[in-house]
Amino acid sequence: MGTGTAIPVTRPRTQADVDALKAKRSELSRQLTSASDRRKDVVRELQRAANGTEVGIRRRLDVLDERIVQLERDIAENGKALASAPGDLAFGEATTPVERYGPFSSVQLAAISIVGTLFVAAPLAFAVARALLIRARQPTLSPEMIEASRRMERVEQAIDAVAVEVERISEGQRFVTQLMTKAQQDTLPAGRAER
Repeated sequence: MGTGTAIPVTRPRTQADVDALKAKRSELSRQLTSASDRRKDVVRELQRAANGTEVGIRRRLDVLDERIVQLERDIAENGKALASAPGDLAFGEATTPVERYGPFSSVQLAAISIVGTLFVAAPLAFAVARALLIRARQPTLSPEMIEASRRMERVEQAIDAVAVEVERISEGQRFVTQLMTKAQQDTLPAGRAER
């Protein structure tokens, strides 16, 4: 993998060959990144170096440049080999038949599940959440508040009863007043009654 000579790559014939080429591509990319990072470090070191030590640093820089060029060549060769793979292998397409679940394929079953979730389960979940929020907003009555409410109802009933009794008493008093007025008029002599 990038030793200085190009490795002849044969055309992949199986999925294992394609997987090996993909793994090689990944490893070459990792090595290229590592070499590029080391080159940046050496360039920084060269900028800070004193006169006289530059020669060794420049040699290291040349070696890293050669290594980067070789890695790029290897990546290009690997890419050509991957491109020469048959279409069904190059893109990792499965040659096995699509799994079926009854009359539906796995893709159709996934689509049905998504639609069911969006249009059935989601509205139900929103309705339950809304009901829970409404219930949470309603204040809960403590036992003391319930007892105070009952007492207020009894006080209201007592006030109504007292009002009815006071009305009866005043009606009786008006009746008695009328009787007394009438009795006084009957006992007075005729002359005084006219005045």
